[in-house]
Amino acid sequence: MTSILESRHAGAIDPVTSEAAAARPAPGTRTAEFVLTLACPERPGIVRAVTCFLADRGFDIVEHQQFDDHVSGNLFLRTAFSGGGSGHGDRARRDPGFDGLDHRVSTAERLTDGFAATAAEFGMDFTFHDGRPQRLLVMVSKFGHCLNDLIYRWRAGSLGAEIAVVVSNHEDLRAMAENAGLPFIHVPVTPGTKPEAEARLLELVAGYDADLVVLARYMQVLSNDLCANLRGRAINIHHSFLPGFKGAKPYHQAYDRGVKLIGATAHYVTPDLDEGPIIEQEVFRVDHSLDADALVTIGRDAESQALSRAVKWHCQHRVLLNNTRTVVFR
Repeated sequence: MTSILESRHAGAIDPVTSEAAAARPAPGTRTAEFVLTLACPERPGIVRAVTCFLADRGFDIVEHQQFDDHVSGNLFLRTAFSGGGSGHGDRARRDPGFDGLDHRVSTAERLTDGFAATAAEFGMDFTFHDGRPQRLLVMVSKFGHCLNDLIYRWRAGSLGAEIAVVVSNHEDLRAMAENAGLPFIHVPVTPGTKPEAEARLLELVAGYDADLVVLARYMQVLSNDLCANLRGRAINIHHSFLPGFKGAKPYHQAYDRGVKLIGATAHYVTPDLDEGPIIEQEVFRVDHSLDADALVTIGRDAESQALSRAVKWHCQHRVLLNNTRTVVFR
């Protein structure tokens, strides 16, 4: 893969500009203003109930995906849609004071109320999402490759989210965050101050209105209470292809076992270390000629790619929890 530096020195198109262009919808395509996600016991009539509910209110379905899990007997569904007389773009052009986001939020709330009877009939666990960009609180320690990749994709417009703040237990990555125009907050952690540090973290989550906490190689184990508080709202990147090589120094464990594939795993955070529902994994083929340090270097690319995809899919409401697993509508 050609690096950013190599591309620029070779006179290629600026990758930030080109990726931002790729992230924009193609001419003539419609961007969804709302997303409905739901899970319920599978039975006939579910999709019809959803589509009729939206059609009766003047909405157009932009994207629809569903999965019938024959093992659990549950149906998982994601429907992205627009319209319903919202006309946000036209109204914004006519009225500079119009707040399309507030209008979408209120519309999502009305949809939630209106859908309640249908949801009760089918036993649905559902959410209407208003389409606003999700806000990220990114946690780091001393390794910067995942943070650097998230910043790059955020600036390119391809992350599908906004980085609100960077929090770290070390000062090492302050310059990286602040050079990108991001606030950097140092929250040191010692065994004696861990409860206070985690309380401070929750204050920052609330203060920055963060929708998702991203552990981008944050090298501290979160307490059970914090994991429970952030259930479904925190993603970690583990530097191995789980469920293999859990814990510390997984690349060195992989080297000792002579593996031919190494990888990284993005998963939701749970009280059980490295056991959370898996969202995405990336692997690279390796061979006997590579030592442990080489595996570490290669693995950093896997970590960055797996984490960025997991964050993007979560923020686009494409990930639904299915007990210890996930359903990911790519």
